[in-house]
Amino acid sequence: MASSSMSSQSSGSWTAKQNKAFEQALATYDQDTPNRWQNVAKVVGGKTTEEVKRHYELLVQDINSIENGHVPFPNYRTSGGCTNGRLSQEEKRMRNMRLQ
Repeated sequence: MASSSMSSQSSGSWTAKQNKAFEQALATYDQDTPNRWQNVAKVVGGKTTEEVKRHYELLVQDINSIENGHVPFPNYRTSGGCTNGRLSQEEKRMRNMRLQ
């Protein structure tokens, strides 16, 4: 059971620093590492083992959604893409793409 000081530090939001530590910890502690999630939580700081496991599960879901084409392609504007109101060939091609 988490201590009261640990649970008071835990929250649903993650800082950029915690996310970076999470990424680095995942690279260090692979799926075959004993006590993987405890180690990751220790590196991240301020998160419980359950919170880091849930964060990982959400990451996997996001990756699967991207890889399966469920996330639309962003509509980025490039500095040289549009001249005199005309779209570049690449922009036309991207707009005509359909996600399946």
